[in-house]
Amino acid sequence: MMNRCGLITVQKEPVPLKSIEVELEVRDHVATVVSTLNYQNKEDKAVEAVFVFPLPGDAAVCHFSAVIGQKEIVAEVKEKQEAREEYDDALSSGQQAFLLEESEQSPDIFSMKVGGLAPGESASIRLEYVTELAVQADDGLRFCLPAVLNPRYQPQGSEGASVQVFSVPASLVPYTLCFCGRLFSPRPICKVESSCSLDPLQYLNTDQTQATVKLAAGHKFDKDVEVVIYYKDAHQPTAVVEAGQTSAETGTLMGDPVVMVSLYPEFPQSVMSSVDSCGEFVFLMDRSGSMGAPLNNKERHQTRISSARDTLLLLLKSLPMGCYFNIYSFGSSFQHIFPQSVEYSQKTMEEALKKVEEMKANLGGTEILEPLKHIYSHRCIPNHPRQLFVFTDGEVGNTKQVLDLVKKNSGSHRCFSFGIGEGASSALINGLAKEGGGHAQFITGTDRMQPKVMQSLRFALQPAVEDISVTWDLPTGVSVTVLSPPITSIFQGQRSLIYGQLTGKSSEATEGSVTVKYSLAGRPSQSQLHFSLKPAEDTGLTVHRLAARTLIRSLEMEDRDEMGENDGGMKEKVVQLSVQSGVSSSFTAFIAVNKTDGKVIQGPLVHRNVPTAMLYGRAMSRMAMACAAPASFGMKRMLKGKGRSPKTRSHCLLTDGPISQKAVPQVAVHEGACSSDLIKGEVATAPKRVNRDPFMQLVSLQKASGCWTLDPDLAAALGKSREEVEKSKPATVNSEVWATILALIWLHGFKMDAKEEWELLAMKAASWLRAQNAPCVPECVDAGNALLGCSVQKDALML
Repeated sequence: MMNRCGLITVQKEPVPLKSIEVELEVRDHVATVVSTLNYQNKEDKAVEAVFVFPLPGDAAVCHFSAVIGQKEIVAEVKEKQEAREEYDDALSSGQQAFLLEESEQSPDIFSMKVGGLAPGESASIRLEYVTELAVQADDGLRFCLPAVLNPRYQPQGSEGASVQVFSVPASLVPYTLCFCGRLFSPRPICKVESSCSLDPLQYLNTDQTQATVKLAAGHKFDKDVEVVIYYKDAHQPTAVVEAGQTSAETGTLMGDPVVMVSLYPEFPQSVMSSVDSCGEFVFLMDRSGSMGAPLNNKERHQTRISSARDTLLLLLKSLPMGCYFNIYSFGSSFQHIFPQSVEYSQKTMEEALKKVEEMKANLGGTEILEPLKHIYSHRCIPNHPRQLFVFTDGEVGNTKQVLDLVKKNSGSHRCFSFGIGEGASSALINGLAKEGGGHAQFITGTDRMQPKVMQSLRFALQPAVEDISVTWDLPTGVSVTVLSPPITSIFQGQRSLIYGQLTGKSSEATEGSVTVKYSLAGRPSQSQLHFSLKPAEDTGLTVHRLAARTLIRSLEMEDRDEMGENDGGMKEKVVQLSVQSGVSSSFTAFIAVNKTDGKVIQGPLVHRNVPTAMLYGRAMSRMAMACAAPASFGMKRMLKGKGRSPKTRSHCLLTDGPISQKAVPQVAVHEGACSSDLIKGEVATAPKRVNRDPFMQLVSLQKASGCWTLDPDLAAALGKSREEVEKSKPATVNSEVWATILALIWLHGFKMDAKEEWELLAMKAASWLRAQNAPCVPECVDAGNALLGCSVQKDALML
C-alpha cells in the first residue's frame, strides 16, 4: 500500500480545476508571468471552487480576469472588505463572481474563489504578475514558479486567522501543468538550468539573445518549477525609463515616467581576497518536524537536518580566529548552545560541534519569532559586527511579524537566509535577507546546501559597506522621487535596484545619471550610471507596476510599524495606490462579477476545495489538521435572508496543540509515524546516518586554529595508514605542519569540485602555516605529492 501524508477526501469529491497553463516572458532581469486556470463543473449542481496557492513573495499581481464562453470579465482592484462583500452579494443574488486576495499573514499565498459555476459550465481564469529575478551568488538569475504549498505553521497567540491550506500528496494533484517561457536579453543567453526536466533550449536568433524554454510533459508537482538563467557579462548596469499611462493624471505614479536602475558595484580584488577576523556569527537552525524530510527525492537518506548538521560543521571550521559565535535551534520552543556568544577557540568549537552532532528534527512546529527576539535582546559585541544565518524550510504562518522584527533590528546586524527544500516561503527567505541587509539562498532539487552557505559566509566576511548614499544628476526642469527603500547593503556582484518617479520635462538634455557612493574598508568608492531619458518602447507598464509594488510593500510595513497610530492614513494610501496601479496589496482584492448574462444560479452552491501539492513523506509535527469553518467567510450570505441555504465549508486548518482524533478522519500518515505522533508533536525517527565521507571526515579533524594533527583518523581520511603517513614525513618538519600540508594537498588534489566548500578553511590553514615560518615547506609539498599521488604546486596552496 502506498503511504500518503496529508489530507485526502474520503468522499473523493470532484475537483473543478482541470489544468494550469503558465507563460513566462523574461526581459533582462524582469519576468512577466501569465497563468491560465481552466475550470469545468462536471457536477449536476452549481459550485464554488476555492483554490489557495503560492506565488513568489515579491510578485506584483496586476491582472485577473475570467472568460466564460465568449465573454471576458475583467476584475477591478477594490478595498478588501468591500470586494468580499460584493462577492458575497453577487453569489446571494445568483450571479457568478470571482475573487482573488492576498493572505494577510504572508504575501506569497493567494486565495482564489470561483463562485457560481453552473452545471456543465467551463471558465478560464487569467492571472498575471510581474517580478524581478533574484541574482544568485553564481550570477544566475532565478525564477521560481511555486508548485508546492506546504502547510504553514501558525504559532499560538499569533494575530489573525491561520492560513487555510488544502493539500494532497504530489502524485494525487488532480490537474495538469503546462509551462513555457520566452527569454529576451541585451546580452547572449549562455545557458538555462532547472531542477525540473526541460525540453532543450531553443535559440530564436543567431546572436543568442532570444530563446524559448519549455517544461517537459508530465510534471509531477513534487517540486517547484525553478529556472536559472545565465547571461554573458551578467554584471552590466542598466536603466530603463518607462512612459506613464496616457489615461492617468500627470503627477501621479502611473501618469509620470518611472525609471528602474540596476547597479552591480564591483569591489577591488584586494578587498575581495581579504577576510575579516572580527565578527559575531549567530546561526539559527530550524529543527521543526518537517526538517526530518528528505532533502530531495533522489537521495532520500539525506534529510534536511543531516545536511544542516554537515553545513554547521563546515561553517564552524571556516570561522576566523578572534571572532565570536553561538548556535540557536528552534521548533515550538528554542535552544541555544551558549547563554550568549562566546569567543571562537578550540574548546568552544568542540563543545558546539558535540551539540550539533546531537541535533534532530524533534522540536515540533516552526516558531522563529521568539528565538529572534532572544538573539536581538543581547547587546552587540563592540567591533564585532553581528552576522545572523537563518536556516529554515520556511513553513511559517506569521511571515509579516517576523520580517517586521528583523527590519526593526536591521541597524545592528546583517541577516543571511537559506530556504531548504521545495515549498519554502519565498516571502520569508527573501524578506529576511532584504530587511536584514544580507543575502538569500534557496536549496532545492539536488542542490547541495554547503556550497551555497559558504558563498554567503564569504559575503559575511567581506567588510561591511557603510555610508551608502544615492545622488541623481538630471537636466534642469526634471526631478526624481525615489520610490525604493534606502539601500542598506551592497555585496560584490549583487544587484542594487532603485525605482524613481520622474517629474517635469527638459527642452534640451536627454540624459541623466545616478551615482551610488559608499565606504568600503575605510576607502570611499562609487558606482555611476548614465542613462537616456527617452522611454523604452516595449515594456508596457511593467516598470510602473514593479515600482508600485515596491512602494506598496514599504507603506504596508510602515502601517504595521505604527500599529494603528495613524488612524488608517497609511492603509488609505496603500488602497489608493493599489487601486490606481492595479497591483494587489494586503488591503485590497481583485473582484469580478458577471452581471450581464441575466442567468440566475439556482440553489445552494456546492463548495469544492482545489488542493495544492504537498511533498510526500513530510513529518508534520505539532501540525494537527482538522476541518473547520473560519468565521470570516460566508457569514454575510447566511445573514442576507435571500433564500440561499448556508453552505458547508471545508478547509484544512493548521493548529498548534492537541485536538481530538475524531477531528482528523481524513489524515493519512507517513510511514514510521502514527496519527497520534502527529497530534502529540512527535515525529518519525530519522533514517540512520550513513558513514561520513572522507571529505567531511577530513574537515571534522581540523583544529580551530586551522591546523591538523598527525593521527590515525587523519591517515584514514587521506586513504593511508598511520605508518605510511609518518614514514613519509621529512625528518626536520613539525608533525602538525606535515599533517596540515597533507590535508591541503588532498583537498586540492581530490576535491577541487567542492572548492567553494573548503576554500575558507584552507585559507585559514595556509595562514596558520605561514605563521609557523616552517623552513622546509617545499620539501613537505614534494613529499606529500609523492605520498598521495598528486601534483599540487606550492603556490596553489597559498604558501
